[in-house]
Amino acid sequence: MKIGLANDHRAYKVKEQLKSLLDDYDIVDYGCYSDERVDYPKYAFILGNAVVNKEVDLGIVMCGTGIGVSIACNKVKGVRCAKIDNKDEAKSAKEHNNANIIAFSAQSHTPEEIKEMVDIFINSTLLADPSYKIRIEQVEKYEETNEY
Repeated sequence: MKIGLANDHRAYKVKEQLKSLLDDYDIVDYGCYSDERVDYPKYAFILGNAVVNKEVDLGIVMCGTGIGVSIACNKVKGVRCAKIDNKDEAKSAKEHNNANIIAFSAQSHTPEEIKEMVDIFINSTLLADPSYKIRIEQVEKYEETNEY
């Protein structure tokens, strides 16, 4: 599996530590590449486009809180980014929403905790219950037409 990573300056150190824990995966680092201040939307948009264009299978995005990058990623058409705070949310993000990017707070989670939630997400699958598929299709339709 090919995983894209992106972050802002506040998540740089956590991302670097996380990369070494994700050695079972093919990692593409979309930046940023230091702890010097940057604007997070740029990196969220780069990752979002990489996921939509199928350059990577999954995106992981981080900033101080995970909130800003998740909002920015969701502005990219075709992205379903879920901000994850615990193991249950990691599982539900895949099972219920089929998220293709997961966002984390670098100030609230250790790299080891993030890795554990990433593994749970990756090992989960979209549930067969048609209600989840219908909801995902409704979101995609609204994204295309602004109608629900």
